[in-house]
Amino acid sequence: MSKNQKKTVALCTILALSFGITPIANAMHIMEGYLPVGSCITWGALCIPFLAAGFFSIRNKLRENRRALTILAMSGAFIFVISSLKIPSVTGSCSHMTGTGLGAILFSPSAVSILGIIVLLFQAILLAHGGLTTLGANTFSMAIAGPFLSYAVYHLCLRLKVNRKVSIFLAAMLGDVFTYCVTSLQLAMAYPSESGGVAASAVKFLGVFAPTQLPLAVIEGLLTVIIIIGLETYAMPELRSIGFIKEKEVY
Repeated sequence: MSKNQKKTVALCTILALSFGITPIANAMHIMEGYLPVGSCITWGALCIPFLAAGFFSIRNKLRENRRALTILAMSGAFIFVISSLKIPSVTGSCSHMTGTGLGAILFSPSAVSILGIIVLLFQAILLAHGGLTTLGANTFSMAIAGPFLSYAVYHLCLRLKVNRKVSIFLAAMLGDVFTYCVTSLQLAMAYPSESGGVAASAVKFLGVFAPTQLPLAVIEGLLTVIIIIGLETYAMPELRSIGFIKEKEVY
């Protein structure tokens, strides 16, 4: 990013902190009207710097390489389709795959924040999946927290010389699981347990999510590996153009 872009992201971070830090920060797709107003504002504000960084990341990537648009659009479509297949779970929420690990691996977690908020906005309006008031909370858990962990896990595995496909699987799976850990925390902060507070409530939410979400996370990891294999077979030039496959690597 240029110096001006970095200044803009820093300014957004300051604004997010000024609006987002509250004594009680209440908050994956959490349904419309399920969170208190303060919680909706808090999580929405915390998303601002990530979205600003994501906008600059995508703009710079497309400016350098227009061929990246095809893979970027495919990543967004994958998120939309796979996260629309939902299974009812905790009251006011649901379990489903996220699809964000693919974009985080191919591009960057900040770029996925833009893809994610677009997907969540369309799902809230067209499918009544999620909500407009809870858009900030859903964006933070699915389009920010999960992708950042996926990106970190993938690059950590590569540094440790783990097989690329295993790295992709672990990144996508753990990013999905982490999304629901964050969602459970958001719900727990909005509805703390009378006996054990936020911690006890978070454990209860995680316990309800786990039976459906853990198998879905494994499936998402496998699907992500399959898609990467397909891209390596039919779109190798595009993968090289975005830097996912280095020129010296041979398949």
